[in-house]
Amino acid sequence: MSSLSEFQLLSVLAQEMNMRKASERLFVSQPALSQRLQTIEKEWGTKLFIRSQKGLCLTPAGEVVIDFVNEVLTKQEKVREMIYSLKEGVSGTLKIAVASIVGQNWLPEVLKNYIDKYPQVKISLVTGWSSEILKSLYDDHVHIGIIRGTPDWKGRKLHLFHDPLYLVDREIDSPEKVFHTERPFIQFKSDSNYYQVIQDWWIRNFKTSPKRTVVVDQIETCKQMVFNGIGYAILPKITLTKAGKEIFKIPLLDENNEPLQRDTWLLGYETAFQLKQVKAFVDVVKEYLLESV
Repeated sequence: MSSLSEFQLLSVLAQEMNMRKASERLFVSQPALSQRLQTIEKEWGTKLFIRSQKGLCLTPAGEVVIDFVNEVLTKQEKVREMIYSLKEGVSGTLKIAVASIVGQNWLPEVLKNYIDKYPQVKISLVTGWSSEILKSLYDDHVHIGIIRGTPDWKGRKLHLFHDPLYLVDREIDSPEKVFHTERPFIQFKSDSNYYQVIQDWWIRNFKTSPKRTVVVDQIETCKQMVFNGIGYAILPKITLTKAGKEIFKIPLLDENNEPLQRDTWLLGYETAFQLKQVKAFVDVVKEYLLESV
């Protein structure tokens, strides 16, 4: 039976599907990697990869073996986490999935505080839409998820902050002027929940669609286009910390004349919160929130 180091080798090969790239990640020469793969395939009694000029391709037997390998490596990581949690001090790996906007604008300062305090902890961080973050949590790929909106979550959750929404522009200083501008409304792609909030507010206030629209793939692109006077947009406060005085920020109000805002939550399963590195991160977050009040 292959060792864990050989399982790691197979996992990297399956991720890269390229001998050169895999050898670089594993810090071995290509001939040495090829020799080790031949030995492993001999142990399994079958070919796991087919080699071609374009790279590697898994055989049917290889697909079965790689599924098994990844399952073992995942369990190994969980056992390591349990062992680390039994030791004194805080170490191990903290796996976080965070909404992109939070990862860009709020999390870096929190992570700096955490790393300064617990330098032995490794950080695994992925970003995406809130719907993707929830999936990562449900699939048990991460310890903690930080999402936008109001989550339907049965595990533990910690409210982080309210984030008011603004109509932002270099020229428009009141909502009524939207009717008279020929400049485009710049929108960024987002999850369906956020998009619906904006749509509802727009229809409630203007009763019709924008005259012109520009759709971009990321909120940062949208913000920079607004800051450079290309058009106007609806942006959350979290993105506007560096907006100059020449940028008008008009608060969005709901049907009750209350500020329209997005909530941000930290979520996780109870078992994850028992890990020392996760407990420590939550404590750092709470300290940061208190200092930010």
